[in-house]
Amino acid sequence: MEEIEQHRPNQLGLLYDLGFSRDYRYVWDLQKRLVEKRISREIPDTLILVEHDHVLTMGRSAHAENVLVQGLPQYEIERGGDVTYHGPGQLVAYPIVSLTERSLGVRQYIELSEAVISDALLQFGLESIGKLGQLTGVWVDGRRKIASIGVATSHWVTYHGFALNVNTDLSYFQKIKPCGFESAIMTSMDRELGHLLDINEVKHSILVSLSNRFGLQFQAGPIVSEK
Repeated sequence: MEEIEQHRPNQLGLLYDLGFSRDYRYVWDLQKRLVEKRISREIPDTLILVEHDHVLTMGRSAHAENVLVQGLPQYEIERGGDVTYHGPGQLVAYPIVSLTERSLGVRQYIELSEAVISDALLQFGLESIGKLGQLTGVWVDGRRKIASIGVATSHWVTYHGFALNVNTDLSYFQKIKPCGFESAIMTSMDRELGHLLDINEVKHSILVSLSNRFGLQFQAGPIVSEK
């Protein structure tokens, strides 16, 4: 794997690397607590990284008929978009970023997130990656979706974020129409490269890419007490 050229970060960022979490609601609640702290400027821009247990999330534009098979936990959440799946082998990143302080609009922020993912994928030899028209996310060869993006904001602070399929069991996408599409459009890094990946290496690549794009130097965040 090639090294990403690193640029000197100029701002402190907090990192919450949660590893594998069985409790989606805990991670969701943590996001909202950190968003409140970011709005009040108690903390700087912050990143949560996590692998979720099997779960479906329903965005603000979700259609119930796009859930084809019942049986997985479902949460109606604040992000844009339709239904998607999270599960083991998928790296999920939740940046909590002040758009106001960065003079960014939501569209610019989404495009920056797409660039973060694309930068990281290039380090593993995945090429022909980018957008598919005006659709959000990162696609391979303009046909297969490898990463999904769904964003919410509160007082111009972002939460929710993006999900990158690393070693994801893609059969779970057959239980839904992901973002309204047929499940066959979904792909993963291990499918494209032909071998399993060390998710910690992918996590490192995402961190370096995000540090470069956002100019952040991450340190572990302090414990956030529950309200």
